[in-house]
Amino acid sequence: MDVYMALFPCDSTLEDLTKRLHSLAAGFHELMQMKLVLYRIDANKMDWQGQKVAEQLMQIMLVVFAIAAFITGYVLGSFQLMLYVYAGGVVLTTLITIPNWPFFNRHPLKWLDPSEAEKHPKPQVVMGSVSKKKPAKK
Repeated sequence: MDVYMALFPCDSTLEDLTKRLHSLAAGFHELMQMKLVLYRIDANKMDWQGQKVAEQLMQIMLVVFAIAAFITGYVLGSFQLMLYVYAGGVVLTTLITIPNWPFFNRHPLKWLDPSEAEKHPKPQVVMGSVSKKKPAKK
């Protein structure tokens, strides 16, 4: 209710409400433009091998940072420092493994052109009376 009252107070004039709605629309438009830019950045998707490498790299890095954080915290006797080291490792791991870096797309998939796909129709599955069951012993 507080947000509604902040956006549309009862003593506002129609002109004030119109200005607020225009500013909200402009903000929404900017958000959609940002989404389009991010979509263009994300257009180069990671291939299957890249996803596998990213996941393995993430697991290895998190385990290494967990061990390093534990050793640092144990030697220096600081739980807070241990958490900082591990949090830094998580942030670094995130920055390395989540974006679609070019080295994650070394084996792109070759998709069939739609016009070429029409020339080669899918094989139809025929449901026949052919049974692969072994005959019963008598």
